[in-house]
Amino acid sequence: MKLSEYAAFLFDCDGTIADSMPLHFKAWNEALAPWKAHLPLDLHYQWAGQPTRRIVEMLNDKYGWSVPPDEFVEKKEAAYLRLMPSVTAIVSVKDIIQQFHGQVPFGVVSGSSRGTVIETLKCLGLLDRFDCIVGAEDYVNGKPAPDCFLMAAAQLKIAPAKCLAFEDAALGVQAARAAGMDCAIVDFKTGALKLP
Repeated sequence: MKLSEYAAFLFDCDGTIADSMPLHFKAWNEALAPWKAHLPLDLHYQWAGQPTRRIVEMLNDKYGWSVPPDEFVEKKEAAYLRLMPSVTAIVSVKDIIQQFHGQVPFGVVSGSSRGTVIETLKCLGLLDRFDCIVGAEDYVNGKPAPDCFLMAAAQLKIAPAKCLAFEDAALGVQAARAAGMDCAIVDFKTGALKLP
C-alpha cells in the first residue's frame, strides 16, 4: 500500500523517531557501574524494544548478576534524562511525521517508560504530533509480543491491519507483524527508511 492508504502510523521511539540508542547505551552502563556490570553493545541492540526491567531480569539470568530491577530502572532513567538534551531526530522519520501530521493519527509504541518518551519528544519538538503514547508501564508482555501495538491501535480506534508501524529493532518488527501490521523499517545507524 502507499503511505497515504494507511489509516494510522505507529512509531517506536528510540532508534526510530529519536537517534537515542547511543545515549541509552551510555545511560545503561553509567547506571550499571555501581554493580560493576556492563551491558554489551550487541545485546543493547539485540534486546532493543524490551522494557528496561525485563532486560535487567534477562541480564541477571544470563550473567548471574543480582541487579535489583526497580532500583536500576530509576538510576538508568535518571542517567538518560541527564543525557537527553543532546538527542536528535532520525531525519527520514521526522520528515514522514511532518508530511503526514494532521492527515492520519499518530501513536508512539515504546519499550521505554511513557515519561521518558514524553521528555524525548519534547526535546525533539514533536510531542504535539502524537495522539497516543503507549509506554512500558502500559502493557505486560513486551515486544516481540504484539500487545503494545494492539493497544495503540485500540486507543486510536483503528483496525491493526490499517496501521503502519515504524520500527528499528528486530523485536519491534516482530511485534508489529504479530499484530497484523505492515512495518516500515528504520536503519538506526544510517537513518535510512525501508517502506513496506
